[in-house]
Amino acid sequence: MFTANHQERRRMMAVALSRELRQRYGRRSLPLRKGDTVRVLSGSYSTVGEERRVAKVDRRHYRVTLDNVTTKTADAKLKPLPIRTSHLVLTKLNLSDPWRRRVLRVPESEVETTESTNETPSGPSATPAKEVGP
Repeated sequence: MFTANHQERRRMMAVALSRELRQRYGRRSLPLRKGDTVRVLSGSYSTVGEERRVAKVDRRHYRVTLDNVTTKTADAKLKPLPIRTSHLVLTKLNLSDPWRRRVLRVPESEVETTESTNETPSGPSATPAKEVGP
């Protein structure tokens, strides 16, 4: 497992799809990506039943970091809590990847509506440019 190359590690980090996504796409699992939304099945964050967005995928240690899932360190600082992929279920997919759209056979009309709800504009492109006069 720890001598695997990055392609094999990606496949090993596949996460089961929720029942709705299984019926919709006809697949049981998919490799996890940053931006996907997951539900935690076991551990201290499973009792809440909330869905969390994937912030970071660590292929070296086979762990995933989620938004707003933290633990306290000895000096009372908050640190992101890494979670194993076997404790997660995919509930919403990040369809910005063309490979993923092709594999799942997602029509273009569905992609545009999904991406517009998932992404929020930020950065310099989100603010209108000011006109500078002579």
